[in-house]
Amino acid sequence: MGSASGAHPTESVMTVTGAVPAREMGMTLVHEHILSRFGPPPEEPGRYDRAQVLREVVPYLDYIKSLGCQTIVDCTAAYFGRNVALLEAISEQTGLHVLTNTGIYGAAGDDYIPGYAHKETAQQLALRWIDEFQNGIQGTDVKPGFVKIGVDPGPLSDIDAKLVRAAALTHLETGLLLQIHTSDNPDAANQQLQILKEEGVAPSAWVWVHAHNVDNANKLLEAAERGAWISLDGLRTPNYLNGFGDSSSTVMHHLELMNAFKSEGLLNRVLLSHDGSTYPPEGVAKRPLDVLSNTFIPVLKAAGFTQEEINQVTHKNPATAFSVKVRTL
Repeated sequence: MGSASGAHPTESVMTVTGAVPAREMGMTLVHEHILSRFGPPPEEPGRYDRAQVLREVVPYLDYIKSLGCQTIVDCTAAYFGRNVALLEAISEQTGLHVLTNTGIYGAAGDDYIPGYAHKETAQQLALRWIDEFQNGIQGTDVKPGFVKIGVDPGPLSDIDAKLVRAAALTHLETGLLLQIHTSDNPDAANQQLQILKEEGVAPSAWVWVHAHNVDNANKLLEAAERGAWISLDGLRTPNYLNGFGDSSSTVMHHLELMNAFKSEGLLNRVLLSHDGSTYPPEGVAKRPLDVLSNTFIPVLKAAGFTQEEINQVTHKNPATAFSVKVRTL
């Protein structure tokens, strides 16, 4: 595929090895987990056997790179496995651009929210995240390329609403994209957009993460029409090879959603990925990162999507979305 970017030529994204022009992102997987400790008790930074991680992860990511991928966005948040020094090493050994994040994950019943977050204001939390962007994460020079938070099912709780507001304030100071785990929760999505509006942040700064879990595509289309990014990041096929253990397929559902966006002229608001996991906790199955390249793109072509339309979603949209720029109303 070509590497054409929809971002302005002067715009950049922040990777774990520093800022790079957005146009150099190329084919991008916007929501993956290279490292993860989701499930075990919270810890920050995540602890790993560095040598073992590199032995297992680097060859697999070399394979993903051979399929045409040039950038991976790692969505493992603080307290459930974020280790930016290790991500930096993985990026250097594979030659892939890797983005990490700042923020706090408020989903999973608040299990990964540190005690201080309940006590501090949204402004105080934002200052912590802004500091990571300005000065680095975990005592390193690595800076976040986006903000990652999550919210629980149902209406926004007080803590979840505070995290969303802190994310909005962080965006205003840093220009970082907001990736917010929302899933099948249109009401919470609207609440988030209202908080952003109150802070003067445009919907184009916000990503509806795990949006493929929403049955009613109209809700997603409405958000896209307002300028939001819609992340269809759960691509799966049955795959029992090489240690991967997924037993279901989401390909046709993703195709239905893609057709809905195409018919409304809104492919320029869609992001694609797997929510894959290359190094999960012991006893947890890995999730592949190759379904987009090996299965879904051929399915899209067979369904009549042009190469330009595919490039729009896999190349141009990520470059535009992750460009570091403040987006106000």
